[in-house]
Amino acid sequence: MWCAILMEMDAEKLRRMLLSLPHVEETVQWGDNLVFWAGDKSIGGKMFAVVNLSGAGRTVIAFAAGPERFAELVEVEGVIPAPYMARMHWVALEHWDVLRASELEELLRAAHALIFNKLPPRTRAVLAMEPKARAKLIKERKALLAKRKVAARRTVR
Repeated sequence: MWCAILMEMDAEKLRRMLLSLPHVEETVQWGDNLVFWAGDKSIGGKMFAVVNLSGAGRTVIAFAAGPERFAELVEVEGVIPAPYMARMHWVALEHWDVLRASELEELLRAAHALIFNKLPPRTRAVLAMEPKARAKLIKERKALLAKRKVAARRTVR
């Protein structure tokens, strides 16, 4: 299905594919890295893929591989243990054409499933809510986190 879309992989095509997966959110963090989360970060979601948008650095994408696939994938030329994340069995691609588009899609779907299945029960309960109720709860949670951040800055000064 995605093969036609992913023939020539880039960050935007990848973004569209990842956002089509269930309960995926994205944020921009650490400069210009696009981070994909299984579940919203504010309710305990966990990241499963990071795309380097700047072109600077050694890799274009890093993602959760799991212990079984990690050892196998790092044997592929152009796939390396992900900087800062290898201990959690993440791998990184040095360029977009390291893997066939269909392989990358399969690995990213597996990364999403791997991380989604590790979400805490409370987070899964929120994700199972009706969309309106979930959106309201997430909005309230983000507002609370923003207030805490402001309060923390004031106490540091």
